[in-house]
Amino acid sequence: MPLTLIRRLACSLALLAGLCTTPALADSCTGRNLFTTLAPPDTARLDAATAAQPFATGNFWRATKDGRQLHLIGTFHLADSRHAATLARLAPVLRDARTLLVEAGPEEERALKAAMARNPDLILLPAGPTLRDRLGPADWATLTTALKRHQIPAIMAARMRPWFVAVTLSMSSCAPAAALDNGLDRQLMQRATEVGLPIRALEPYTTLFTIFDSLSEEDQLGMIRSALLMEDQLADYATTLSDAYFAEDSRRMWEFTRLESAKAPGYTAARADAEFARLEAALMTHRNRIWIAVLEQATAEGPALAAFGALHLSGQEGVLSLLAERGWTLERLPL
Repeated sequence: MPLTLIRRLACSLALLAGLCTTPALADSCTGRNLFTTLAPPDTARLDAATAAQPFATGNFWRATKDGRQLHLIGTFHLADSRHAATLARLAPVLRDARTLLVEAGPEEERALKAAMARNPDLILLPAGPTLRDRLGPADWATLTTALKRHQIPAIMAARMRPWFVAVTLSMSSCAPAAALDNGLDRQLMQRATEVGLPIRALEPYTTLFTIFDSLSEEDQLGMIRSALLMEDQLADYATTLSDAYFAEDSRRMWEFTRLESAKAPGYTAARADAEFARLEAALMTHRNRIWIAVLEQATAEGPALAAFGALHLSGQEGVLSLLAERGWTLERLPL
């Protein structure tokens, strides 16, 4: 399986709680900003839900403690022409840093590619019931139709793990493969390599497999059903997500997806909230806590720049809240 598909996992973390804040290439996808289509009561609920989260807005921060300094930039994992302005703003920070920390660096990407070549079972189901058996006839028929649009044969998808199929469905077909190789994270790593700045990973390359394998089968199948419900609005979700990111308002997208999922057939607000809580714990909270030790260790060696998905910044157990709990002083910086 091409490594490009695995990279979609990272691109989809923001969206996969419906599981989906569909990341796609803003320069190639044309859709509506769904925030503008909400009725006033829904807008008010979304505003309140977003405002209730600590550090709900802002992509660029400086953290200081005992003479140590850490800059943090929330990233968008796909290519977009608007990254140029961000890179210009980060140039002096990158120049002064001793380390660039990212979710997965070059060594992790090489290790991932090698692991995929050795062990395709990382994304394939073990012997036994296929995905068709697990979903049931009606959902499988809907999925088969959707897979044709993604040029994936149903016979191949039948043996794939449910989470992998859900992630693939969450990618808009208007985002070309090249977009997955040129997001802000990738461009920062390229700059760091050019100037000889060490790049350090925040987590091992196996993290994403561990995360999704920790989800129950029902949650994984629910991810597929949620992605199917959003198929006809992928371009809209892509536009809304990218607009939210560049407005430094990524948390709003998570809350929007959570509130909208409660309207899906068979869902209630309580069910949507419970699923989102489990997904946030698996996809973000656990990772955030592990990252804190890596971030603090890096700053002991000198100024550091950390670049990771923007959604990891906000929330009760977001990276910024966890740093504040440990005595770091936080300052939002303009972009």
